[in-house]
Amino acid sequence: MTQPAYPPTPWRMRAQLWMSLFRVPHPVDDLRPAGVYGVAFVRYEEGSPLTYHELLAGRMVDTGEHGRRVTITDIWVDSPASVAGGRALWAIPKELCTFAETEQRGRLRSRASWTASLAGRPIATARFGDVSAAMPRTPFRGETWQPAIDDHAAPVLGALTGSAKAGPCRSSWSFAPDGPLGWLDGARRLASFRNADVRMDVS
Repeated sequence: MTQPAYPPTPWRMRAQLWMSLFRVPHPVDDLRPAGVYGVAFVRYEEGSPLTYHELLAGRMVDTGEHGRRVTITDIWVDSPASVAGGRALWAIPKELCTFAETEQRGRLRSRASWTASLAGRPIATARFGDVSAAMPRTPFRGETWQPAIDDHAAPVLGALTGSAKAGPCRSSWSFAPDGPLGWLDGARRLASFRNADVRMDVS
């Protein structure tokens, strides 16, 4: 089967992001030990080489030689080209699902609601409230380390650099107990953050 075409690196993205941190008290499997996980909904907007929605879960790992980096353990998008590029370029294990999303941005306050569904059944739903209009723009830098998948013979490193209007937000989450993120159902939510008007290079 022919793979969808995807852009070369770097991907210069424009996005809106909502994220919460959860503490998972017990190991799920070898890829998902007990610990703190970030779970995020993201909308990649016009000005990006690809526009799509995303749900992801990830955690910090100690890679030894490369230090502490983020590993994305679970991720869904609604763009076949993003799936192909994410897997081929960075070994990010993207899969397809569908999304429903609304956002209302006022002069100061913003509200958003999200649902990600697989085969017509919800994976996760979330609601957020923030004051992103008043947040200062700050730079960020991150690095990823992904275990080998598909045609990759070794783990793959990635880098993210950019800026966003970042700050805390309110959130509520629900994970389908029998869904692929059911291991997060009942996990303690530690904090939530809004990254508005993200400008990010992924390489």
